Amino acid sequence: MEGAVISDEQVDLLLADTLEQYGYDFTGYSRASLKRRILRLFTLDKALSFAEFRYRINNDSSYFKRFVEQITVNVTEMFRDPMFFKTLREEVLPKLGTYPFIRVWVAGCSTGEEAYSIAIILKELNLLEKSLIYATDINPAVLDRAAQSIFALSYMKQYSENYILSGGTKEFSGYYTANYSLAKFNDDLKKKIIFSTHNLVSDRSFNEFQLILCRNVLIYFDRELQHKVFGLFDDSLEELGYLALGTKETINFSPFLKKYKRLGTEKIWRKIQK
Repeated sequence: MEGAVISDEQVDLLLADTLEQYGYDFTGYSRASLKRRILRLFTLDKALSFAEFRYRINNDSSYFKRFVEQITVNVTEMFRDPMFFKTLREEVLPKLGTYPFIRVWVAGCSTGEEAYSIAIILKELNLLEKSLIYATDINPAVLDRAAQSIFALSYMKQYSENYILSGGTKEFSGYYTANYSLAKFNDDLKKKIIFSTHNLVSDRSFNEFQLILCRNVLIYFDRELQHKVFGLFDDSLEELGYLALGTKETINFSPFLKKYKRLGTEKIWRKIQK
C-alpha cells in the first residue's frame, strides 16, 4: 500500500457513515490529524481499496471498534505535567475537601492513568472515601484496559518521578503490586472510579461535578465543537467548581469565559457564576 491516498471526499463519506450507522460524530474533529490517522489504519490493515475499507467499517462492528480506537488519540501518563497535579493537590482539592461529597469527571480518560492519579492524591488528602471519580471516553477498548488497573511495569519509573514532582511524599510502589512485567494498582483506588463510555460530541450532561478534567482532548476539535463541549462542561459544573484543561487548551475564546476565573498559571479555571 505504498503511496496510498485517501481524499477529503472519502473522509467525508466515512464520517457520514459512522454518524448514520453508529451515532459517532467525528465531523468536528481536526480534519488534518483525523485524515492522517484514517490513512494510517487504511495502510496498516492493507485494505485492497477504499470501497472495501468503507464496507468493513460499516458492516463489521468489531472492526468499527478498531477504527474508533485508531482514529481517537490515546496518549496519557500518570501525573503528566506534574506542576498541574501539584496545583490540584495544594490549591484545588483541599478546597473541595470542605464539601460533604466530591464528584470528579475525567473526560476523555483514555487508558485511565489520569483517573488513578487523581485517586492517589485524594487518598493522600484523606478525601478518597467521600469522593467518586467518573472516567469516561468514547472508546470502549481503552476503557476496558483502564478498568483492569494494569499498566506496564516499565512505565513505573517515569510515573514515580512525575508523582514526586507533583508533591507526592509516599513510596509510589505502595500503590501497586508488581507481577512480572505488569503493575496492578490497588483495589481501594479502583473502587472509587466509575469507567463508562461517553461521547463529548453527542451525549448530554449526566451529573453535577465539583471538578472536571478534560486535558489534551479539545486540541483535536475545531473551534465550533470546542464551544459545544464547553457548554456541556458548564452545564455539568457546580458553581465554584473547577475546570482543568491541557497545556495547549483554553476557554479564552469561548462564550463562557466571563463565568470563569483562571487559577494562577495552570490551565485551571474556577466557575464564579451560574
